[in-house]
Amino acid sequence: MTKFGYKLMTEEHGPKALVTNTVRAEAAGFDFVSISDHFHPWLEAQGHASFAWSVLGAIAHATDRIGITTGLTCPIIRYHPAIIAQAAATIAVMSDDRFSLAVGAGERLNEHVTGALWPSTPIRHEMLGEAVDILRLLWDGKVHSFEGQFFDVDHAQLYDVPDKPIVLTLGVSGPKSIALAAEKADGIMATSPDSEIVQSYKDAAGGSGGPIYGEVMLAWAPTEEQGRKTAHERFRFSAFDWSVNSELRDVAGFEAATKYVRPEDLKDTIPAGPDAQVHLAAIRKYLDAGFDHLVLACPGDDQEGFIRFVEAELLPALR
Repeated sequence: MTKFGYKLMTEEHGPKALVTNTVRAEAAGFDFVSISDHFHPWLEAQGHASFAWSVLGAIAHATDRIGITTGLTCPIIRYHPAIIAQAAATIAVMSDDRFSLAVGAGERLNEHVTGALWPSTPIRHEMLGEAVDILRLLWDGKVHSFEGQFFDVDHAQLYDVPDKPIVLTLGVSGPKSIALAAEKADGIMATSPDSEIVQSYKDAAGGSGGPIYGEVMLAWAPTEEQGRKTAHERFRFSAFDWSVNSELRDVAGFEAATKYVRPEDLKDTIPAGPDAQVHLAAIRKYLDAGFDHLVLACPGDDQEGFIRFVEAELLPALR
């Protein structure tokens, strides 16, 4: 059965609001939440970027039923994978095994802050594969050392580990990341309703594979005009693909790059307004493509209104 999640955008909302919105999402019947793991927002209009792992601890304590995942954490530059192994294990314990970890090769926007070299995409994929090996290694709770091409671990042991294995999904966009996910991960996460991505992953994983997450941006608002305005103000960078968005260094760069993006340029990719059928049509593209975990995201300040809309108009129709 398809599961529906709510996107916690750390770039758009402060840490207390993120916890409050998770509690609302649980009460509204969402199956899970997915939290972005950023050091910076994409654009100045978003205005936030709290530490996702502190928020996750509060969420685990404030909720009882709802699943929790990241979307996405980059465990290779800003973080050492051993630190993410410990962080993920702690949240899994705190949430009584409701936590899964979604990882990706990251964006320069967030990872350059430590002054480390920003590697090429092939190198980042190699680093990510090695990081996943370290995560798996440490999650058994035993003492481990590891000498890799990119990372070392010296006699590390996690003393608080969950009872159940942590499900690990990997962000994908093309053949190389799909192959890496089939080899190393339990599932995938993507941001476009591309059936070829789903089928390629299933083929590479031997015909089945694990959970297939898709993220759907819905500019719900009282009017279509207002929805389009908010989508443009907060998410106009989505007019570019990841070949651009993973490489720009800072918020100023995104402001400059998106200067000439118009609201109408997002019309085909972000549905806007109050009409449930418009949003359902966008969601069904992902369902038809084979995604079985859908993260519903909405730009803007009125997250309480969006959650009510999903509860009343979308979830009953989808289920």
